[in-house]
Amino acid sequence: MNIKILYENDDILVVDKPAGVIVFPESNIKEKTLIDYLVEKNSKLKSAGSSPRYGIVHRLDKDTSGILLVAKTNQALFFLQKQFKNRTIQKKYLALVIGEVKENKGSIETLIDRSPKDRKKQKAFLSGEPGSEGKRQAITEYKVLEKYEGYTLLEVIPKTGRKHQIRCHLAYIHHPIAVDKVYGFKNPPVPEGLTRHFLHASYLKFETPNGEIKEIKSELPEDLNKIIKDLKSKNYE
Repeated sequence: MNIKILYENDDILVVDKPAGVIVFPESNIKEKTLIDYLVEKNSKLKSAGSSPRYGIVHRLDKDTSGILLVAKTNQALFFLQKQFKNRTIQKKYLALVIGEVKENKGSIETLIDRSPKDRKKQKAFLSGEPGSEGKRQAITEYKVLEKYEGYTLLEVIPKTGRKHQIRCHLAYIHHPIAVDKVYGFKNPPVPEGLTRHFLHASYLKFETPNGEIKEIKSELPEDLNKIIKDLKSKNYE
């Protein structure tokens, strides 16, 4: 597999993760993961962190494409993890959601934890509601970029980094991501040709261990770009 490198220096690697690839192995996963591909090309990546995650600083879901940050040394890994913990790293995503989002921008603030009814899902809780004790705060901001017939393209900025946060939060406001098989509605509308959930990590701003501020951007991959072009053309029909 050819993994596109967006930025690299002695301490870090920023890659453009393709959809359909798991970032690192967990539980009983047998298929080849992104870190397996990266270690094959550069065995020195094993010197950061520990197996099986090694220098992976954060994760993207299997079907989410876009920017992923990888540390090449232990020092870089700790340095970058601290930025995530302190919420000084800025991430932006592009998400196509079902329905017309009425407000041009908004903020979703809930608690998030594993769903008691489905262990594969996360659930949003309001503070004080039954079962919310001990759950973790999650904040997601969004703004509308474009509206199409039946769909809205959002720029999404997660202020916290909970598992499935964006997917869970957008479903919580009744605008799940298109083709999200876990958080979507039953029998949802599907844009013609879209075969995976429409979520792409498009922007990352962080400080490198040598003090540089880096801004990395990733354009929509071809499969998602085609969906947007088709929706735009239907707007003008």
